[in-house]
Amino acid sequence: MIRNDAWITEMVREHGMIEPFEQEQVRKGNISYGLSSYGYDVRLAPEFKFVEPGPEGIVDAKAQNTNLVKEVTGNVLDLPPKSFVLGRTVEYLRIPRKVIALGTGKSTYARCGILVNLTPFEPEWEGFVTIGISNTSAHPVRLYANEGIAQILFFESDDAPDVSYNDRGGKYQAQQDITTSKI
Repeated sequence: MIRNDAWITEMVREHGMIEPFEQEQVRKGNISYGLSSYGYDVRLAPEFKFVEPGPEGIVDAKAQNTNLVKEVTGNVLDLPPKSFVLGRTVEYLRIPRKVIALGTGKSTYARCGILVNLTPFEPEWEGFVTIGISNTSAHPVRLYANEGIAQILFFESDDAPDVSYNDRGGKYQAQQDITTSKI
């Protein structure tokens, strides 16, 4: 069952599910973030990583060379056309054992050609969320740090899973910064 704003607020109090937590949607002059009717709009942190192709001109998820990662910080990032960057959320998430969460990009950015990719947040996963951001347009698109980038929807099951992400020792558990692919 998808969960509403009252349930999300309760899980924040009980499990520290979202930190920092905005009880209401913040909009005034911003791309909105905070609690919504059936989810939570997370913000983009002011740090980014560009993953450059290796010597063969390939970005290899199984053999990523950290020497080819360019780090950038700032409150604004003009993402070049047809390019990709990794970002992270301002918020740290702790997913309860009977919950799975899915994220999707904000429509404000989608209307500019930005695709936001977030993988599912499994039961008992926690960390800052690494976000893949692609500019599909033929023009640079400006990204704003500390403003909304994606909406997270929370789904609660009647039963807890036999094995959670934490039980499995998931490789992205408790990530503290933008994390590139791991094997």
